[in-house]
Amino acid sequence: MLDLELMAEVCRQKDYLDASLFTKHNVKKGLRDLDGKGVLAGLTNISTIHPQKMVGDEVISNRGELRYRGIDVNDLVKGFVSEARLGFEEVSYLLLFGELPTKKQLDDFTETIAKRRTLPTNFVRDVIMKAPSHNIMNMMSRSILTLGCYDKKTDDISIENVLDQSLSLISIFPMIAVYSYHAYNHYAKGESMYIHRPDASLSTAEAILTMLRPDKKYTFQEAQTLDMALVLHMEHGGGNNSTFTTRVVTSSGTDTYSTIAAALGSLKGPKHGGANIKVTQMMDDLKNNLKDPEDDEEIAAYLEKILSKEVFDKQGLIYGMGHAIYAESDPRAEVFKRYVEKLASEKGACAEADFNLYRRVERIAPEVISKRRKVYKGVSANIDFFSGFVYHMLDLPQELYTPMFAIARIVGWSAHRIEELVNAQKIIRPAYMEVSSELDYTPISDR
Repeated sequence: MLDLELMAEVCRQKDYLDASLFTKHNVKKGLRDLDGKGVLAGLTNISTIHPQKMVGDEVISNRGELRYRGIDVNDLVKGFVSEARLGFEEVSYLLLFGELPTKKQLDDFTETIAKRRTLPTNFVRDVIMKAPSHNIMNMMSRSILTLGCYDKKTDDISIENVLDQSLSLISIFPMIAVYSYHAYNHYAKGESMYIHRPDASLSTAEAILTMLRPDKKYTFQEAQTLDMALVLHMEHGGGNNSTFTTRVVTSSGTDTYSTIAAALGSLKGPKHGGANIKVTQMMDDLKNNLKDPEDDEEIAAYLEKILSKEVFDKQGLIYGMGHAIYAESDPRAEVFKRYVEKLASEKGACAEADFNLYRRVERIAPEVISKRRKVYKGVSANIDFFSGFVYHMLDLPQELYTPMFAIARIVGWSAHRIEELVNAQKIIRPAYMEVSSELDYTPISDR
């Protein structure tokens, strides 16, 4: 039998590449410059992200910018919020079809999403309940691949069929995620299980809260804040890891279910979709070790200990701070925290105190990081810094934090998959340079 510990060490030694080789050959780790700018790998009409506010090629502000189909996300949010509407369905239509819907188009789209919010007969019993897991993302991947077995047109990659499949997946992602959690909560933790079928009149955010809660009740502020989280997580340029995965896998000509399962696997990683869980754990640890949560100096001192790998998980990271693209601000976080504050106010004094601590850390952490680390660009709070706190206030279990990201991002993945199918004729295949020395083959008797 192989000694796996020994062989793992062999792998570490043989597969190690000296960092100087990347510099020597001008190979950019993570396909990014030191300032976070990604290597240009494609073109897209779907969304734009910039570290600064841009007008044409001119920088007019150092604040980050995010546009969906050319429209500033701030303007999108102002549009539907000003009419006291939830925005998930409207923004989904925009991303999929490239234009804002008319009132009738939005009504038809919303009805389509709601009516498709159903799973095949006995799917919940036979697929979701029979092998529950604490890892809901893995459950979602398995469920999506299984759905491909129910589809008679699985391998049809015509735009019409892929759009049909995409609309169905957008509709049922919330059901798969929440039902998978309930199955795990019942079979693994011994809690009650309830499977609620959401009414077709409900928005996606309202349907999630209805399915999640025993009494099906929620406030408008809760639904609005969750809806805002979904809108702001929905899309983030073609270069983020899971969306790039979607485009890479799509370029091979494979089916929608295989593509989305691959994207889920990418999003599941703690460096991508799982970051908000680490934020909430870090903030809980911070609260438990502060004598005065309003003392800026004490907060700064503890954050310095986190960076020094002395406390918390000893990884030296202040989670929720910094982004691959944005410097001075993450526009999603700037929009989101206004609704986080409203929800905290509705939830009461304890939530408001927690929100104040978040705001202090948001302000203090970049100063601490810039003093201790060499920073090539600015550091600011990203949307993950606030999203976990929101999910906590909404009583979402941590097992559903990353699935909430997936429920939103399936829209962006679908839009990018369709765009890739419309435009690409070649499989995506970047190059890797070999840097090993040539060796002669040695007969086994001489080794």
